[in-house]
Amino acid sequence: MRTLIKNVEIVTMDSDNHYYPSGVILFSGDTIEYVGIEQNLPANLNENTEKVKEIDGRGMLALPGFVNAHTHSAMTIFRGYADNLPLWEWLTTRIWPLEEKLQPGYTYWLSMLAAAEMISAGVTAFSDMYMFMTDTAKAVEDSGMRAVLARGLMGPDDQSEQRHKEVEELAEWRYRAEGRIHMMISPHAVYTCSPEYLKTCRKLAEKYQTGIHIHMSETAKEVADCVREYGKTPVRHLYDLGIFELPVAAAHCVHLTDDDMDLMAENHVKAIHCPSSNMKLASGFAPVDKMIERGITVALGSDGAASSNNLSIFKEMSLASLIAKGYTGNATALSAETAVKMATIMGAKALMLQDEIGSLEPGKKADIQLIDMSGPHYYPKEDPLVHLVYSGYSGDVDTVIINGKIVMEHRKLTTIDLEQVYREVDNVARKIK
Repeated sequence: MRTLIKNVEIVTMDSDNHYYPSGVILFSGDTIEYVGIEQNLPANLNENTEKVKEIDGRGMLALPGFVNAHTHSAMTIFRGYADNLPLWEWLTTRIWPLEEKLQPGYTYWLSMLAAAEMISAGVTAFSDMYMFMTDTAKAVEDSGMRAVLARGLMGPDDQSEQRHKEVEELAEWRYRAEGRIHMMISPHAVYTCSPEYLKTCRKLAEKYQTGIHIHMSETAKEVADCVREYGKTPVRHLYDLGIFELPVAAAHCVHLTDDDMDLMAENHVKAIHCPSSNMKLASGFAPVDKMIERGITVALGSDGAASSNNLSIFKEMSLASLIAKGYTGNATALSAETAVKMATIMGAKALMLQDEIGSLEPGKKADIQLIDMSGPHYYPKEDPLVHLVYSGYSGDVDTVIINGKIVMEHRKLTTIDLEQVYREVDNVARKIK
């Protein structure tokens, strides 16, 4: 089946920043064939015996699907559970004790809830670090989403062997679901992994020929403890252990020195900015402007719903831009266009999927969102990206296409029975809380 989206405003986010006030997008199967003005459509469009499905995009903005580059999808169960606490107290007194009650099977429904929320907000791909990740892989397969999954690793301790077994089980899901499932290796952080165990994680990443997804320099306490124990910052510590010799996506990156950022730039470490979580847990403000000035790829993540309360990349775009301006005292810091790049092509780079997703151009996967810009908050008509970042919200997303398949049409999810998900999540909540 070939599909043609017509009469749509298109922001491609490609390297040349192509913009079409009224254009078309043609895709066949899971791949984009053409993006541009209707007059230049392939001449053989109607010669193919396959029927061409048409979607009227009038009043819509077409964008690449958003990338949520750092989350813990099954933590939807902890939404609103532990508020008004700093990170360490939040983890040790509330979250970790409750996580002990999670069982295989539970996280499928919790991840389906996250998938429903993300699709509804224009997110087509996400990077996840948690437990029972084959459950999440099954949720990715059933929901139609694209994901880079990783079993969170800590240690060494008496659970290390079981966690490594889960890594092996997850590896069996790699490239399944029409190629929508990928994996990384995820040591949790320098404060939960010994130096030798971090080296073990590096060997795992080498074994599976993938990258590393890790929390890094999230809080002042993390940095101070690392300096006290090892005589160096978390960034320098990971560099000295050889972790940066592999592709690294580092979540948070709030407390960085100039030397830290220079090391990240020199070693092509990707930073994932999670402004909602960082503010809510009082972790601080990441120096995004300084990272971008150094050429560091900075993506956006929601973190888990336990800390940010929702999985909206719309919210993260807006906060990222506003915080950067307020934090630096520079009104030109982190423009709306940059925020959208962080949510799309930069997110794809952080997931090492930039050749597949992150922009609308021929040869890439048909991961597309159509945003309804007919609401009063988009008038008068100006720069669509400015309106999107500062005026838009998740409920404006009308239609979402992933891998060429419509997973939400006119705000109705097509792959997820939301009422069933609600019932199953309520069952899980009764069992663990």
